[in-house]
Amino acid sequence: MPLLLDLTPLRVNAAYRRLYAGFTFANVGSQLAVVAVGLQVYDLTKSTAAVGLVGLFALVPLVAMGLYGGALVDHFDRRVVGLAGQAVAFVTSIACALQAWLGNTHVWVLYLLVAVWNGAFAVTSPARTAIYPRILERDQLPAANALSVFAMNASLTVGPLLAGFLVDWGGFKAAYTVDAVITTAALWGLSTLPPLPPERAGDATEAPTRPGLRSVLDGLSFLATRPNVRMTFVADIAAMFLAQPRVLFPAAGAVIFGGGAKTVGALAAAAAVGGIGAMFFSGRLGVVRRQGLAILVAIVGWGAAIAGFGASMLAAGGVLTRTQALYAALLAMAVAGASDSVSSVFRQTILQAATPDHLRGRLQGVFIVVVAGGPRLGEMAGGFLASHVGEGRTALFGGVACVLAMVVLARLQPGFVRYDARHPTP
Repeated sequence: MPLLLDLTPLRVNAAYRRLYAGFTFANVGSQLAVVAVGLQVYDLTKSTAAVGLVGLFALVPLVAMGLYGGALVDHFDRRVVGLAGQAVAFVTSIACALQAWLGNTHVWVLYLLVAVWNGAFAVTSPARTAIYPRILERDQLPAANALSVFAMNASLTVGPLLAGFLVDWGGFKAAYTVDAVITTAALWGLSTLPPLPPERAGDATEAPTRPGLRSVLDGLSFLATRPNVRMTFVADIAAMFLAQPRVLFPAAGAVIFGGGAKTVGALAAAAAVGGIGAMFFSGRLGVVRRQGLAILVAIVGWGAAIAGFGASMLAAGGVLTRTQALYAALLAMAVAGASDSVSSVFRQTILQAATPDHLRGRLQGVFIVVVAGGPRLGEMAGGFLASHVGEGRTALFGGVACVLAMVVLARLQPGFVRYDARHPTP
């Protein structure tokens, strides 16, 4: 197996290639908008706690629509569900641009738009990830997940850097307008797919039942009895809640390191660069059998790197000059990004391999709630804690707590440590 990124899914599958290209471009716009929203909220309020509240307004629709959206994916054509969610996201991007062009000064408008966009994302994302096992062979899933993480990190690099440049050059209106334009790529990628109705348990021709609370509860019941799949969620929630640095970036750029929007963009991009580096050499991830252990080790790396980021903020202007401290912070975020990317590949692979098709949408919905909702909880907690103990101590304490949490989880769930990818037991 090659050492470098495995391009087989892109090379042999045209449908996957178009879907991948569309969402790669759209994700650049999404990450651009995430940074722009944080900067605009901070510009209006001068408060890290207010930036943290963005996480609250993202979390509620993520939870509600992530769970219900996953049920929709398991009961209706996945292509149609994905297109509907992406259309709402596109309209929201246009609304973000309009509020900036009209000179909006009300922070609640941004909170509302964040809520709508995240609700749409919570529907589109499980649809997309549930499509992959239908259009790819199972042995191609690790490579496809590595490609997805590579693309996400590329967008996390380009998007924040582009946001910093555009906000400095043309203000928030320029940043949001670019996001709205390139979001159309995801609509194109989904529209080129063939119909993809879900398979049914036992009989693939069985008519789908109506999605609702019972459907959602069926997915959660499956998760409750599958410790290995459940642990992929628990480990990620612990990491993102305890050691989520993104809410600290605006204050780091405006006060601690200096440089404003460009520093914020650079910090976010540094994590993505680390992820790109890890995925560039991800060719041999497919031969890793102890994928549960790999997840825990990768998250320990994440926690240690976030602690290093906190230490660099505490050292700025004292032990280190602000420039030296910024370089140390960028290195720490690159290590964090590499660790998170490796964890993401294995978490998604375990979920896809150990879940039957008729439940994949609902479990992917839970995955979205965890992956996207966990950081929002972390942002709220981090914003609150930073207002009391400062940004540097918030990151330092959170990183150490993350490392300790993984040690505890490894002791409590030895079966997850022994998980064997050759026999994917949920």
